[in-house]
Amino acid sequence: MALTRLLLMAESPAINGAASGLDGRGSRAAGLGRHHVLRVIEATLDPLVLVLTLWILTIYGTGRMSSPYLVLGVIVFSLAFPGASQLGVAVKRMIFNICANWVWIAGLLLVIGFSTGYIQGFSIDVIGHWLWLAPLSQVLTHLTLRLVAPQLIRLQGGLPRAVVVGMNPQGEALARGITSSEYAGIKLLGFIDDRGDQRCASRGEFKLVGKIDELPDFVKRNRVQLIYLSLPMTSRPRILQVLDGLKDTTASIYFVPDMFITDLIQGRSDSVCGVTVISVCDTPFRGYNGFLKRLSDGLLALLILLMILPLLLLIAVLVKLDSPGPVIFRQRRYGLDGEEIVVYKFRTMRVNEDGDQVVQVQKNDARVTRLGAFLRRTSLDELPQFLNVLQGRMSVVGPRPHAVVHNELYRTLIKGYMVRHKVRPGITGWAQVNGQRGETDTLEKMQARIDFDLDYLRNWSLQLDLYIILKTIRLVFKDSTAY
Repeated sequence: MALTRLLLMAESPAINGAASGLDGRGSRAAGLGRHHVLRVIEATLDPLVLVLTLWILTIYGTGRMSSPYLVLGVIVFSLAFPGASQLGVAVKRMIFNICANWVWIAGLLLVIGFSTGYIQGFSIDVIGHWLWLAPLSQVLTHLTLRLVAPQLIRLQGGLPRAVVVGMNPQGEALARGITSSEYAGIKLLGFIDDRGDQRCASRGEFKLVGKIDELPDFVKRNRVQLIYLSLPMTSRPRILQVLDGLKDTTASIYFVPDMFITDLIQGRSDSVCGVTVISVCDTPFRGYNGFLKRLSDGLLALLILLMILPLLLLIAVLVKLDSPGPVIFRQRRYGLDGEEIVVYKFRTMRVNEDGDQVVQVQKNDARVTRLGAFLRRTSLDELPQFLNVLQGRMSVVGPRPHAVVHNELYRTLIKGYMVRHKVRPGITGWAQVNGQRGETDTLEKMQARIDFDLDYLRNWSLQLDLYIILKTIRLVFKDSTAY
């Protein structure tokens, strides 16, 4: 029970830095320290900016502050609070996050306003200017915060001192995140480890400041305020010994879980029959997230199908005229939880290959028809899969489905391959918009695709889905890796 309580200690920058936070391919945003005012500022920045821009425009446009605008300001603040931390992400991604969040808030307010008639109580000019000025103000204030954040940290006085106990991969990942971020607000003194200086020096650039038995004295002598335990979970007696030695200190203690060096997929705490458990590998689509994902998939698929219906009919006719055979090619694929599903595509080849021997399409493949080459290059052959989305077999965004025979091959060659089937396969995915589209003729290419798929599972959000859809649209017009 002591180890379980230790695992569930409060929101730790250690866990954020070592096990989560995707910001593009292979780049993990360092978890920001929560021991300074920056997090408070970030939590209130977006709500305040949205409300202040509304009220300033109201006074400027109408000459007074009326009650409808006061009520709207309170509603907007409640919808936007707490604001997300944007210091650890790239500027382009920050702008995208702000705009996507604002589209959701403004869209919700407009739908409610028009459906109830309350929109008539507001000035069209004020609301119209607010719709573009609010996100612009958010971007400018976040850029300003990036400039003044280091000064704000210094104004707080001495930074909290920290040590990492255990020089291992997850401990080094945490240390690297702290030292590489100018916004971390933590001073890392070094590592505590029982191994000798020479053994630890060979591991990297970090300083060894003492042994584990010396930890309590070191903490008192150097006024250490943060201790990150990066010891293996199998070392329960050692962990309890360390905790017992730290009872006489006032330092905050956090556990950096290695989960037996298992890469966490949607790791979170839960309760089963009253017993607390830590999930190691789970789907991101449980409960509310699952409902949100399915609802967005259904609405988006229905909207797209209505828009592209004439195009579907035209392609169907052209496929029939181009070469003999059926218009739709039905493929067996693995879906959610590894269950076999049938996926639809426009036929692009002269033969239908869906058996035990499936050869991936290669450049200048003779099996591909003239029309089929164009359809594959532009991904138009995938359009019937929006019907699969409505059926609940697929999602708009998710790991791309592979042929059953390829699944059976690669599941034995790539560790974690089948984890991608904890979600529905997608028409487009995180791997495809990051250059992993087309033929996977080597194990390395397939491994890279799987790495992106697992990154998607770890970091799913509706904003990420929207980002992938927008990148897919742009990719269709300029990518040449599919054939």
